[in-house]
Amino acid sequence: MDIFKRIQNNPGVLGQWSKQGHGYFMFPKLEGEIGPKMKFRGRDVLNWSINNYFGLASNEEIKKFDVEATKKYGFSNPMGSRLMTGQTTLHEQLESEIADFLQKEDAFVLNSFYQGMVSIIDCLCGRDDVILYNADIHASIHDGIRMHTTKRIIFQQNNIENIENQLKKACEYAKENDGGVLLVTEGVIGISGKLAPLDKIVALKEKYDFRILVEDAHGFGTMGHHGMGAAEQLGIQDKIDLQVGTFGKSLGLMGGFVAGKESVINYLRYNMRSQTFSEALPIAFIASAMNRLSYIKENPSLRKKLWDVVTSLQKGLRKAGLDIGETESPVTPVYISVRNMQEAVHMMVDLRESFNIFCVHIIYPYIQQNKIMIRLIPTLLHTQEDVEYTIESLVKITKNIKDGKYIDDKPMKADTEDDNNAE
Repeated sequence: MDIFKRIQNNPGVLGQWSKQGHGYFMFPKLEGEIGPKMKFRGRDVLNWSINNYFGLASNEEIKKFDVEATKKYGFSNPMGSRLMTGQTTLHEQLESEIADFLQKEDAFVLNSFYQGMVSIIDCLCGRDDVILYNADIHASIHDGIRMHTTKRIIFQQNNIENIENQLKKACEYAKENDGGVLLVTEGVIGISGKLAPLDKIVALKEKYDFRILVEDAHGFGTMGHHGMGAAEQLGIQDKIDLQVGTFGKSLGLMGGFVAGKESVINYLRYNMRSQTFSEALPIAFIASAMNRLSYIKENPSLRKKLWDVVTSLQKGLRKAGLDIGETESPVTPVYISVRNMQEAVHMMVDLRESFNIFCVHIIYPYIQQNKIMIRLIPTLLHTQEDVEYTIESLVKITKNIKDGKYIDDKPMKADTEDDNNAE
């Protein structure tokens, strides 16, 4: 079959809904300054969808620094990949500061967190190795694993007995094939907010020969006494072999990093094809990342302010009888039972149109059928009024579902004809 005909017949899990949802549920346009109050389709909305944990994306002091850095360096400097012509003193300095902050020997800056995560797995693992992972990991890890012909074994995220059983199988297979074992997990599970049992996993190193890679996008900056992440929160920061993080959540910027043993980081530095053959991050971004990292290190009160909002939101949701699972992090999922997809769509539209609340909705196959997850990302910029209004609104939404309000309505299709949406 012709390739283009095939993709027209099978547009994908999300693509099949593009006509109904483009510009509304998928590829929506939020406008205005990044923060809790933004505009969506010309209307003011309360925004719980952006991972701007410490509000640095709209911090005037930070923005002033960014303007000066841009004036000084522009967006073109340096030109080329770091391997060839794009290496700078500032890139090296940022890596040194990240390594020091995380108490690791070395670090390497990633042009793209997603791209870098894929490339790290591709670079580390050979065909005789075994990758051990849980099913709820981030898409970047899935894509890195899918590239490999290695043996792949799934474990149950919070079942340490299952993890050990699967780890034992992985180690036996690796030994037979003269390979190694890489266990990959998120520190904070991005979809549920729960911490991976990293302390229990690293304790298994006393019995089994394996390495652990922790992707800690949501934990970096927000978890632990100093903000090192989930591993510090659990008291085993020094036991993690590789820690991968993003600048896109706590720092409110693009890019990311991988940190660990110097010899391993240097191997990645020279062998990650997605990094060695792509343009280096502009110096202005590097300078901004350094400034933002210094800012959160020098202002530990940022974490307290964030967690004041997180605690108020999560306690309030639970008190109101809403199901937020077992989250232990700022990531706040709200699980709501629905009868079918049509009811879910009506509910999501009502939340935006009647209550002016904008948040991410996650549906099957990313969570179980007949459930919808409303994922709230609190920031220190959210107020107590924002928290209370959101809880009240979600209570009303769940009552509407119970009363069958969203069943008999005519289908609510997003209007894709206005100026805010692509044709």
